[in-house]
Amino acid sequence: MSAKFASTGDLAEKRQTFARLGDGVYCLTAEGDPNSGVIIGDDGVMVIDARATPVMARQLVELIRGVTDKPIKYVVLTHYHAVRVLGASAYGAEQIIASESTRALIVERGRHDMKSEIGRFPRLFDAVETIPGLTWPTMTFKDSLTIWMGKREVRLMHLGPGHTKGDTVVWLPKEKILFSGDLVEEGATPYCGDAYLAEWPDTLERVKKLGARKLVPGRGEAMMTPRAALRAIEATQAFLRAMTGAIRSGVRRRQTLKQVFDATTAALKPLYGRWVIFEHCMPFNVTRGYDEAKGIKDPRIWTAQRDREMWRMLQR
Repeated sequence: MSAKFASTGDLAEKRQTFARLGDGVYCLTAEGDPNSGVIIGDDGVMVIDARATPVMARQLVELIRGVTDKPIKYVVLTHYHAVRVLGASAYGAEQIIASESTRALIVERGRHDMKSEIGRFPRLFDAVETIPGLTWPTMTFKDSLTIWMGKREVRLMHLGPGHTKGDTVVWLPKEKILFSGDLVEEGATPYCGDAYLAEWPDTLERVKKLGARKLVPGRGEAMMTPRAALRAIEATQAFLRAMTGAIRSGVRRRQTLKQVFDATTAALKPLYGRWVIFEHCMPFNVTRGYDEAKGIKDPRIWTAQRDREMWRMLQR
């Protein structure tokens, strides 16, 4: 009997935690569901990752209103995936900010990704009917952008490809607090279906050099010490290297995708099998890694139909 498709069987609600990281800096975590961040400046609020639907975004707005009545001026998209961006309309922000590469990915594959993600993980799209459509950035940047929220300096940086081609990290240089998006995970399996696996570990070296004292990963609890932050970065690197090495070994031996999937999953399961969404991610991860090892540089577009066809083939 094949495993239930992606996360369609994951129906249990997660406990949400709205945690204070520092003066005017917060994060919303939910036991391995996607995280969001909040930065309060002198003149307004920045939200980092918008959540999946307007209804879910309004839950975050209520939490924000518990700590400040300042207007929400900015929503930052760390990347283009639907679960991170489709709630943006609920904030009424003046600017929705993303990297140039993230906007290009929305143009190229945003509609496909929306249908794909809703099909993979329906629980995360509470009140999906309230989504007005794709989220479009109103402001983009190439490599970096500094925003002064009064006296508070916030740096948005694209440090290189990894989880996607356009990943953004949000960095508070004075406080040394980092919001990494899905470049870094904690106790959760990195999703690599749209990844640049050869480059992601090197991008994480640049993340490491920031020297974060606190780090909010894309999934998992906030890392509240420099040692914990470094541990999360290095654990993500270790997973990527182990998985990529296993995939490349199979490709060199001219194994089929199914053979590589079975061998790679078996090799990684003892150490990583308890990480959140391991069973969901591995078919997408190995398929992307197999393509990359075969010379396909840019990830192929996932569609709801391709998702299901791939799943049936690998889980038979």
